Amino acid sequence: MSINRVVISGNLTRDPELRSTSGGTAVLQMGVAVNDRRKDPQSGEWKDFPNFVDCIMFGSRAESVTRYLSKGSKVVIEGKLRWSSWEKDGKKRTKLEVVVDDLEFAGAKTEGGIGSSPQHKGSYTPTPSAYEEDIPF
Repeated sequence: MSINRVVISGNLTRDPELRSTSGGTAVLQMGVAVNDRRKDPQSGEWKDFPNFVDCIMFGSRAESVTRYLSKGSKVVIEGKLRWSSWEKDGKKRTKLEVVVDDLEFAGAKTEGGIGSSPQHKGSYTPTPSAYEEDIPF
């Protein structure tokens, strides 16, 4: 048995990028900074060390949330890890990213976007994306 679930909470490192596949499926790519708190071996003090996580969301849910997200937005993301590899300019490349199943707006935006009113807070529960419908299990 294997379990592939991840939950991260952090801030977007850049404005999300919305594009479409050749088949018309919306794809939203975003980066999330997640701090790892650990003791600095030289000073002995606790410090935050950032981890940068690439996240991807598919389908109509990607189009829906993109207007509420911008660099610095605080989010909580639940999803699964996906590893991929490809070749570019003769060099093999690999990437580990989070495929987003659920996204929650965790903080209020001060400039446009998400406010602190209840209708903008809470969880966004997506519908299954197009690629999940083809999985045979």
